[in-house]
Amino acid sequence: MSTSTRGEIAIGAIWMLAFKLTERSLGFLSTLVLVRVLTPNDFGVMAMAMSLIAVLELLKSFSFDVALIQRREVTRDHLDTAWTFNLIFGLLVALLIVALARPASVYYSESGLEAVAYALAVGWMVSSFENIGVVAFRRDLRFGDEYRFLVAKKVATVAVTVPLAIWLRSYWALVVGVVLGKVLSVAISYALHNHRPRLSLAAARDLMGFSGWLFINNVLYFFNERVTDFVLGRIAGTRALGTYNVSFEIANLPTTEIVAPINRAMLPGYSKIAREGSDLARTYMDTVGVMALFSLPAGLGIAALARPLVDLLLGAQWHDAVPLIQILGVYGAIASLGTNTASALMAVGRQRALTALAALRLVLLVPAVIWGCQAAGMVGVAWAVLGVTAAVTPVNFGALLPVLGLRVSAFVNAIWRPAAAAALMYLAVTTALAALHAAHLDHVLLQLLVGMAVGAIVFLAAIGALWRLSGKPESAESLVARRLAGMLAARRARAVVASAGTADRT
Repeated sequence: MSTSTRGEIAIGAIWMLAFKLTERSLGFLSTLVLVRVLTPNDFGVMAMAMSLIAVLELLKSFSFDVALIQRREVTRDHLDTAWTFNLIFGLLVALLIVALARPASVYYSESGLEAVAYALAVGWMVSSFENIGVVAFRRDLRFGDEYRFLVAKKVATVAVTVPLAIWLRSYWALVVGVVLGKVLSVAISYALHNHRPRLSLAAARDLMGFSGWLFINNVLYFFNERVTDFVLGRIAGTRALGTYNVSFEIANLPTTEIVAPINRAMLPGYSKIAREGSDLARTYMDTVGVMALFSLPAGLGIAALARPLVDLLLGAQWHDAVPLIQILGVYGAIASLGTNTASALMAVGRQRALTALAALRLVLLVPAVIWGCQAAGMVGVAWAVLGVTAAVTPVNFGALLPVLGLRVSAFVNAIWRPAAAAALMYLAVTTALAALHAAHLDHVLLQLLVGMAVGAIVFLAAIGALWRLSGKPESAESLVARRLAGMLAARRARAVVASAGTADRT
């Protein structure tokens, strides 16, 4: 792989991490407002509606943007055909949402769901008109433009939803926020890219050949992600579903905040490497190592700090979320390692392998979630999700490593030190919190600050010691250390130049 390509991928990952930091900051502030003025029932109704829409949106889940990123050559016909397909399927989804709104409200025994579904149908119809030209931001590794596009969409949605929640104090604030957010997002897509799509199916054969398998993968992915909504909503009701979804969002921060933005950069990066015929295996292992170094301590840290996090951020009405976050935080740490597998397999054209892996997880997950919900409610569902993920994650790596020509030992060497250090950190944090409780020092902010400080100190000390005991191998630790050293050196150089300039002026 050329040095320039490696640099573009690294810069892209940084841009996407910056986006997630910005998005999460905005989302965090809006969530603090929403959980105070809305109830778990409000979030549950919204989750039910989104589950219905997500089922129907499978009709437009051919991932034509991925097909455009993966192709060697993309013409205007490809762009216009992808936009036309998105429009057709989006309009069809909107009509089906309207048709199924009443049956869905009967299924969930929630009368307010029907009107919510009608409103959201409008938003999904509008979103189908989004400018397909913005896919060039990722395909051409122009992640600065991608950052501006994604942040603008997030700002638009938050700016609408939060004031509405304060005013309405109802789930209708979430509904209207989604709809208006999509309207603004479409407008932003045309403002930021000069491509003007037109109706065309000239490249339908080219796109459908690749996207057909992606459609199947997306269907399986959808059911893997949404089976908990269908089971909890039906068996346990809106409050349990709303509590579980908020808990899952918090616990899954390692995936959404660290891993997902890296993967968004890695898919086009891996695709470019595959087109160049370069060393994809090396780049993949570097990426997994860096992910483990950050996502494992983040996930286990959230699990260890679940109680003070809930008490401080969500409030008393969300106490049922504590055991869920404790379980799902471990899930988030494990799941974060396997998410990059899909990007690598798609880059080398192994969509069928993705289909088989997704099908395996679904076959295990459905009965596990149903049994878990019947046995222990939403806590049982959380254990089911964690257990199935722990079982299938090694299978995912077993399918990918031979394709890249990698041995299992190389993968283990990349992650065992971060995993061991994160486990030690988890034990240290839980022990520190137990000691504070025994000493009757139960102030929430104190618990959170002490837990975070202990976690950071123990993890950094442990990862440094394990790396040195391993002989200081070339690994994610060394990559990050060199990057930090370079940043510090550049900062010192700028300080010296600034100091010299000040001296000259005086």
